[in-house]
Amino acid sequence: MDALSRLGCFGLGLVLAATLAPPQAAAQQNFDDVQITAHHVAGSVYYLEGRGGNIVVTVGEDGVVMVDDQFAPLTDRILAAIRQISDEEIRFVINTHVHGDHTGGNENLGRMGILILARDEVRVRLAAQSPEDALPVLTYSDAITIHLNGGELYAAPLPPGHTDGDSYIHFRDDDVIAVGDVFRTVAFPVIDLGNGGTTEGTIRALGILAGLGGPNTQFVPGHGVVSSREDIVEFRDMVMTVRDRVAELVEGGASFDEVMSADPTREFNAKWGDPERFLTAVYEEMSGM
Repeated sequence: MDALSRLGCFGLGLVLAATLAPPQAAAQQNFDDVQITAHHVAGSVYYLEGRGGNIVVTVGEDGVVMVDDQFAPLTDRILAAIRQISDEEIRFVINTHVHGDHTGGNENLGRMGILILARDEVRVRLAAQSPEDALPVLTYSDAITIHLNGGELYAAPLPPGHTDGDSYIHFRDDDVIAVGDVFRTVAFPVIDLGNGGTTEGTIRALGILAGLGGPNTQFVPGHGVVSSREDIVEFRDMVMTVRDRVAELVEGGASFDEVMSADPTREFNAKWGDPERFLTAVYEEMSGM
């Protein structure tokens, strides 16, 4: 790759890094006008929409379980929204991955005595940037089952896709799966190479999720709206198509600018928007930068 192309990719890498900032970056945002809106998914499962990643909650007589917690300045509003659904104790919060728009409320919740769960990798990465109260106190490297409210909540690791600490949370009795940022309906995938994400892992993770789903399974993405198994398959197939096209271009010696000019996402841009960040990650991975 020539020096100019390397410089261009470096600049794009800085843009990507800024969008995946640690929890402290929340202090630079204005949250005054953010409203937390609850949406019923199925049975005891809801998701909360606000600023950052979707929060999924399940409620019942034994208490409330949260999946992710957005940004710290929103904690009071998030808790108020949950209280509109249930006044039972919040027992656990499970982090689907490390990013601050999903873990920014950890410190507040941890100080309240709410147990934080996540994969081992999430604790390791959070420990490098967050206070003790924000860290998961229960970590796992294999699937775990929480027996609560007369049903089962199943949390399990995924291959390194969005990051190396991705998990999905399966609310088995309600046939709902929270998938974190491995899948989103609002944009192309974000593959965070700096936090261990990979294109191949993204494809494998989406395949696992598709295999878990049935005709009535509802998937709550990290960003966007509730989706079906068919949506997961479509997203995976798109990633595979783009991966194959970029790999062929890289094998032929194409620079990043030449990859962009070839428009390997051409038929997908209308649905998923600007592909530059996605293509930057795929190109860097494929070219071994």
